[in-house]
Amino acid sequence: MDIVARFRAWLRLDRAPQLSFFNTMGKEKQRFLPVPDAKEVRMYNCGPTVYGRQHIGNLSMFVFTDVLRRVLEYNDLQVKQVINITDFGHLSSDADEGEDKMSIGLRREGLEPTLENMHALAEKYAALFFNDIKALNVRTEKIQFPRASEHVPGQIAMIRTLEEKGYAYRTPEGMYFDTARFPEYGKLGDIDLAGLRAGARVASSHKKNPTDFILWKSSDGLGWDSPWGKGFPGWHIECSAMVRATLGQQIDIHTGGIEHIPVHHNNEIAQSECATGKRPFSRFWLHRAHLQLAGAKIAKSEGNVVYLPDIIERGFHPLSLRYLLLGAHYRTPANFTWDALDASQRAYAKLLALFLPLPNENAEVPARWKARFLARIDDDLDTPGALATLWEMTKDKTLSPAQLRAALLDFDRVLGLDFAEPDEAARKLAAADSENEISLESLPEEVRQLVNEREVARANKNYPAADALRSRIEDLGYKLKDGEVPRTFKL
Repeated sequence: MDIVARFRAWLRLDRAPQLSFFNTMGKEKQRFLPVPDAKEVRMYNCGPTVYGRQHIGNLSMFVFTDVLRRVLEYNDLQVKQVINITDFGHLSSDADEGEDKMSIGLRREGLEPTLENMHALAEKYAALFFNDIKALNVRTEKIQFPRASEHVPGQIAMIRTLEEKGYAYRTPEGMYFDTARFPEYGKLGDIDLAGLRAGARVASSHKKNPTDFILWKSSDGLGWDSPWGKGFPGWHIECSAMVRATLGQQIDIHTGGIEHIPVHHNNEIAQSECATGKRPFSRFWLHRAHLQLAGAKIAKSEGNVVYLPDIIERGFHPLSLRYLLLGAHYRTPANFTWDALDASQRAYAKLLALFLPLPNENAEVPARWKARFLARIDDDLDTPGALATLWEMTKDKTLSPAQLRAALLDFDRVLGLDFAEPDEAARKLAAADSENEISLESLPEEVRQLVNEREVARANKNYPAADALRSRIEDLGYKLKDGEVPRTFKL
């Protein structure tokens, strides 16, 4: 590392001493520091299985990983990011049960089960996925998107290594990983392995242990040739092989949904650390909570889905959904409702209406506000706190218009609301009347709670507390219109 690079590294440590993430490995917030002499942060994000269109619950994952990348870069770190595209082998159960999801997709669309048709189906829905995340302002130009089908030789090589080292065994169904050979299995999330094994149903009579998982699934028809006959690599091995091919044997950050913790990610850790002999496979593990619809998980299997085109067809801008997602912490199960989306669109429109008239003049980002914003986002990606800081800053009368514009642009490097280059639809939103009243029921849950607390304070004639709560509500971008009972608000 040259002198300039060392000085920049020192500046990073001095400037962002509080950058921390909740690490599922250890179940606590931990300070994030780059590996000494490393050129970049190596980050792998579990990606979509492209057997159908991704619903907004799926898409919320990639807004989260986009924000994560932006925060790392905001802290002057270089990032090498990989999002895999699963185009075969993902069974309908995270355990080794059910049907391959790509086969389900082929049957749904009346296509013959061939590798060529599977590839065509995958590319069709991968293209829709890319369109959707770009509409949500997820920056894709610096991300690698490897396909699982492109890395079959690497998966076969890793399975052979595990077999040679004694971690894998052959059955009539294929090759399995022997979890008994890896005493640390289940360490991610502190899984109750004894209870899991005691209560597990062994899907295969050929498994040695209930937690053993498939590395290669034999198939008489569709598949690839291998030392163990024709078939498919298991879903779990694809991620380990693609991490190794694109990022190396050890990485800094691995992300996924909370549903990946007990099985998929513990399997990745076991097979990766056993194959390479290096630990840890990933230094940090970050997991996003589910986006819910009317209090229930959004999932195709539940018939409980909303797609981005559904949102656009109802007149909502895609970045209104991004704003809604930013308004909930990634580890909190956010609840999607059309009323909440409407409130988010109004807030987004108000920000644009405030930003667009500001003069495009040179100005420094106010240091005190940048420090407050940085403190929020560096505290485990506190995007709700970052938005609250932004709204509070817009009320600072000591800032010049040019300073406010500079600060909004700077903060948008993380938020990704595209203040600098809004499209025509966003400009129309900003031009529309932002003084329309909205109902209490349309407000985000956090704001409704503050309103109810304020009502209690007013009823008890605790006016200082009521005034403080009003200020907090306005900091979040909402202005109360008091009547006998305050049931309407203005953005």
